Amino acid sequence: MGFYSCYILPPLIDCACSTKPIMKQREKVVPHAEGRVLEVGCGSGTNFGLYDSSNVSQVFALEPDAQMIKKAQKRADAAEGLNIEFMEAGGEAVPLDDNSVDTVVFTFTMCTIPPIDAALAEARRVLKPGGKLLYSEHGGAPDEGILKWQRRLEPIQKTLAGGCHLTRVPPRMLEHNGFTVTDGETMYLPSTPKVLGFAYWGQAVVS
Repeated sequence: MGFYSCYILPPLIDCACSTKPIMKQREKVVPHAEGRVLEVGCGSGTNFGLYDSSNVSQVFALEPDAQMIKKAQKRADAAEGLNIEFMEAGGEAVPLDDNSVDTVVFTFTMCTIPPIDAALAEARRVLKPGGKLLYSEHGGAPDEGILKWQRRLEPIQKTLAGGCHLTRVPPRMLEHNGFTVTDGETMYLPSTPKVLGFAYWGQAVVS
């Protein structure tokens, strides 16, 4: 890894992913996780304090970046009553058995995972029958003028923000990969540039 990827990008992402508007979005989905939970791309552990430990028996914190795991460990130590197991792996290769988790959580990671179809296939594989997928993401805006600028800026965003896409549409990706969105909402985030701040959140189940 280069100097930027190793020393600059992790704190930059940590800061960007823990702003007040982003935390409000996380709070809309993470507390609904239940049972054995797979969090795909836990990053620096921003979600750990939002889980309801009375309803969650274990969190498998999946993260391919060792630097991020080091940051997340500190938050894991502070998360009282939460059993967290780190897995240094990508979403496209989850080291868990089939039908082994009750909830899969994606928060501001669908934009970044390169093989997103493979990651969603893995999410579908590890979910137990009747399990759920919770998501809170940003993505392509419905307004053509904003979307045009997102397309223009996406190459720069991907370079500076660890591969983050601006134009992906989470519900569309979920439905393309065998899920049905049962409770989905959208909005422009306050105090956030519109090209970065069209938010999607909700719940999905295996179709």
